Amino acid sequence: MVGFDTIETASRDEIAALQVERLAWTLRHAYANVPHYRAAFGTAGVHPDDFRTLDDLVKFPFTTKQDLRANYPFGMFAVPREKLVRVHASSGTTGKPTVVGYTAQDIETWAHVVARSIYAAGGRPGMIVHVAYGYGLFTGGLGAHYGAEKLGCTVVPVSGGMTERQVQLITDFSPDVIMVTPSYMLAILDEFRRQGIDARDSSLRIGIFGAEPWTNAMRREIEDGFAMDAVDIYGLSEVMGPGVANECLETKDGLHIWEDHFYPEVIDPDSGAVLAEGEPGELVFTSLTKEGMPVVRYRTRDLTRLLPGTARTMRRMEKVTGRSDDMVIVRGVNMFPTQIEEQLLKSEALSGHYQIVLTREGRMDEVAVHVEARPEFFDPVLLQAEAKVVAARIKDTIGLTIRVVVEPPDAIERSLGKARRVVDQRPRE
Repeated sequence: MVGFDTIETASRDEIAALQVERLAWTLRHAYANVPHYRAAFGTAGVHPDDFRTLDDLVKFPFTTKQDLRANYPFGMFAVPREKLVRVHASSGTTGKPTVVGYTAQDIETWAHVVARSIYAAGGRPGMIVHVAYGYGLFTGGLGAHYGAEKLGCTVVPVSGGMTERQVQLITDFSPDVIMVTPSYMLAILDEFRRQGIDARDSSLRIGIFGAEPWTNAMRREIEDGFAMDAVDIYGLSEVMGPGVANECLETKDGLHIWEDHFYPEVIDPDSGAVLAEGEPGELVFTSLTKEGMPVVRYRTRDLTRLLPGTARTMRRMEKVTGRSDDMVIVRGVNMFPTQIEEQLLKSEALSGHYQIVLTREGRMDEVAVHVEARPEFFDPVLLQAEAKVVAARIKDTIGLTIRVVVEPPDAIERSLGKARRVVDQRPRE
């Protein structure tokens, strides 16, 4: 049936043999049809014929987001443009957008791996899936939509925004599953409470959350707020979109990578050296079955580590803790937003809505964490004391002196997509 494949529990030898076969095809396909890869392989002194075992992949060069931008818009495509049935693109807020293309077979593959992901999360044919990821050039909405339909579910394509209506449709349509960013799920939870509705009484029993790093503390808050199981889905448009990996409902111990379609590596972010299983570093993916736009050793900038399989034979990636390009260096200390989030959510008086504001006074960087109080705990005197406690915990765990500012409920801006966690107001050099 769609949603579970025997390859998910195949032996490691069987998986490796399939990967060798598919990697050889990908390297030949990219070399023959993408000028960038033909030039990059030549510069590195390698040819697809040099690949014989999985260990040979290290000979081939990395692909970066800069490479995709340099070949904007269609230079990375491996098939004629007229053979593509869809393109997606990033927002381009930090430069030229990255554009990705899909053949009809790519769309079928993408739908299949998302269906497999929903099944691993506990979704089953016939369930109603409420999709609150954004639709459009962002891959989240349509990726989730096609996968849920492929599994045989009924899809409610709400997209993001209109939070009041999200609650109304959840109440009226009684969906079993919701797919959305975890930060926006907290906004939906807030709206339930604002309307005086107990979210635990809603029909939602499974939440599949992705598109941004989130902590196990946030998982607990969502699960407690809705009486649901919250699992992580991983993907990025350059590799496919959502559905590259997913947590399994029965274990929730990291995301099983669908290794028959995506080959993972973890590297040292500085040296590029491949790290052993279990060592933390930067995640790298090579696509195994993509026709329209194969990627070879794409540096995701996401930080994680690879682990053995549990519920499935395929290897797991640990929950992403952050991105190497999201790391903030303040007074010589490396800081990730998720480290702050973890300490904030240890306080029952504080919510998961927060922003980290960076400023510079003279030559000194300053950090202020603005976090909302929960409505039932909004007492300015008590919260001032709580802010000092949280600031001390952050100092103890991260080694950074910061200021915690507790704001009233609804004071922090809500994002309909990925949350904007860091606001850097420091002057540009």
